[in-house]
Amino acid sequence: MKRVLILGGTGDAAELAAKAANLPGIEVMVSLAGRTRQPKNLALNTRIGGFGGVAGLTAYLRDEAIDLLVDATHPFAAQISVNAAASAAEVNIPALMLVRPMWERVMGDNWIEVESIETAAQKLSDRTKRVFLTIGRQELAAFAHLQDIWFLMRMIDPPQLNTLVPKGLLLYDRGPFILADERQLLIHHAIDTVVSKNSGGDATYAKIIAARELNIPVVMVQRPAIPEGDRVANVEAALDWLMGHVI
Repeated sequence: MKRVLILGGTGDAAELAAKAANLPGIEVMVSLAGRTRQPKNLALNTRIGGFGGVAGLTAYLRDEAIDLLVDATHPFAAQISVNAAASAAEVNIPALMLVRPMWERVMGDNWIEVESIETAAQKLSDRTKRVFLTIGRQELAAFAHLQDIWFLMRMIDPPQLNTLVPKGLLLYDRGPFILADERQLLIHHAIDTVVSKNSGGDATYAKIIAARELNIPVVMVQRPAIPEGDRVANVEAALDWLMGHVI
């Protein structure tokens, strides 16, 4: 049996883990960072919490005799990906990154592309009054100083205690979201700007379509760089990679 560690936290990771568990010759273990308080139940061997950097992950890979490592974390979890690549190299095991494709601008999109959350906050103009902020709960403080803007902030879990939160409304929900609901949300709250990370995938893309249809600008935060190495764009390709290392 080959022992596979999947670094998860995304829908793709959950799907990969469930399907990989049915492959012959593979034992699947899943690790979640613990940023979501109620992660989806994978019904698999799952650990929750960080490893403690490269040294901690390297020790875990050795202690658990992991044969294959798949990094299927969120595209913006850049540090985890860096640590995973370094640890896999240290213990000399094959590693793969499952990286969903980025959203691409299409006709009708009004995107303002920025390199960071902090730059996104700076790009909100004097004309911006009501913002749909869809960056999760970790980086809300970057917008807290913008007292003249009202924010609709959607996330899965509440922010940590003592987190600086912008003025507005907190909305707790988990995708996938459908277009009709996203369109109505933007209209109901009179949103004039959307702030989003370029996470890719289908689960949250409906807000981008709704913004396009309503001619609402989107401040789009681009992805951080990720390490070089083997990578695939979908679950099926990741399964093929796993089978190629088992046979």
